[in-house]
Amino acid sequence: MLARVAWAALPVFLIALVAVAAEPHDPALVPNIFKPDSTPADHIYGVALFVLTVTGAIFVAVFSLLVYAIVRYRAKPEDDSHEPAQVYGSNQIELAWTVIPVLIVVMLFLATARVIAQIQDAPPPPGTINVTAVGHQFWWEFRYPDLGIVTANELHVPVSEPAESTPTFLKLLSADTDHSFWVPRLAGKTDLIPNHPNSTWIDPHHTGLYLGQCAQYCGTQHGLMLLRVYVDSREDFKAWANAQAAPALVTSTDSNSEAGYGRKVFETTSCINCHAVKGTVADGRFGPDLTHLMSRKTLASGAADNTPEKLKQWIKDPDSIKPGSLMPAMRLTEKDLNALTAYLLTLR
Repeated sequence: MLARVAWAALPVFLIALVAVAAEPHDPALVPNIFKPDSTPADHIYGVALFVLTVTGAIFVAVFSLLVYAIVRYRAKPEDDSHEPAQVYGSNQIELAWTVIPVLIVVMLFLATARVIAQIQDAPPPPGTINVTAVGHQFWWEFRYPDLGIVTANELHVPVSEPAESTPTFLKLLSADTDHSFWVPRLAGKTDLIPNHPNSTWIDPHHTGLYLGQCAQYCGTQHGLMLLRVYVDSREDFKAWANAQAAPALVTSTDSNSEAGYGRKVFETTSCINCHAVKGTVADGRFGPDLTHLMSRKTLASGAADNTPEKLKQWIKDPDSIKPGSLMPAMRLTEKDLNALTAYLLTLR
């Protein structure tokens, strides 16, 4: 049994060594569990190192014994028998290979259970930021119920300083099928199950951008269901929250301006069935809220940069950016497409 544990641990052990040794050009943008920057990730990192140490020691011990046995008891020309001396009915050996693996498994179980309890039973302190994260095929919706904010794909949270902890607690919901919220440097993988609310929390120690991913296969574009977590200073987060809570810039439906005509196109097509823009008749819930679309860095849940060219391409032919996405091609005329793009560019 120890030999099986040792060989099973070898791939994980080698991957861990490669991950620790690798020095990426921008470490902050690499979703590496071995560079934690949040309390839940710290706990997971600690237990991961413990498990790797134990399984690594088992591998070294078993591999060393195998090498010793191969060298020490190899066949020699002068040997009369091809079999070593056989041992039958050794209570000591039976006891050793039963008790030792059981003790190792119990030890690993207790260490893991302790970390799970520390993460799942953590009480939210005063000043906690509450976010409801909803997984859709194939994008993320983030709602801040206490702040009146709805956004998509890019989660903004304040930094949690040692002197004043400001964690972010996330309620995880699914709008369709199974998804999984995973930002490796901030917290462990947590599943989003339809009709079964789940939760997780993060308290990032440093400002910056942290990348994540849906870690549960959810359909054709699972691989491009990316997410970005922006950890802001307290002042920057407050400024961002105030800007997001405001209604969209009011654009007149005057057809003499391209953006005005674009708003008219937006409000008279099926766009409003899926999307919402605060302060307008658009109140859809199937697609991302577009009230402050241009404040985001990416489109299509991280599949493309949020530039005027990519935005126009996304409206015209979503499959060219994200094949299999549920965003339909609107089949607009070139005039209507340019006008709609101009209007969306005003939503900051």
